[in-house]
Amino acid sequence: MQIWAGLGNPGTQYALHRHNVGFMATDIIAEVYGFAPWSKKFRSLIAEGRIGRERVLLMKPQTFMNDSGDAIQQALNFFKQDISSLTVFHDELDLAPMKVKVRTGGGLAGHNGLRSIDATFGPEFRRVRIGIGHPGDKAKVTNYVLGNYAKSEMDALSDLLGAIAAEAEWLAAGDDARFMSDVALRQQHD
Repeated sequence: MQIWAGLGNPGTQYALHRHNVGFMATDIIAEVYGFAPWSKKFRSLIAEGRIGRERVLLMKPQTFMNDSGDAIQQALNFFKQDISSLTVFHDELDLAPMKVKVRTGGGLAGHNGLRSIDATFGPEFRRVRIGIGHPGDKAKVTNYVLGNYAKSEMDALSDLLGAIAAEAEWLAAGDDARFMSDVALRQQHD
């Protein structure tokens, strides 16, 4: 069982925030792969299904960012999994908008969701970093991150999320390089 956690804040008022792109990614993966309907467990919304040969539990912690680690720990404990089965989808300021990078470990870049998971497990978990770009001024970061995607970004965002879902089998199979490459290729053709 792999556990894929999308980070975001619960509530419709946050739905289109850049900070919620992790939720958006898990939503489209669940839709594309025909996962079971979302239900409540582990202080999260969860959906189970298969991607390729792998069983995957998608999670959207409903704890707000700063307590995401607790929700994820409950799921890992329940399924008797360790951090090696965890993949976290999150927004990344230090990556150009609509770019995707996967890596295991690394810094927290001021991200409260990552900070909570790091405090619970340490830094060595796999992350799917979804670029939102930086507003250029540190003082503007909070409003930018907690702001909605602009109307002009919606087509590109839709293409990006579609590409992430379409190539998720590579992620499930552990081929991060192929996943990143194929997501980038798909975005060039759209």
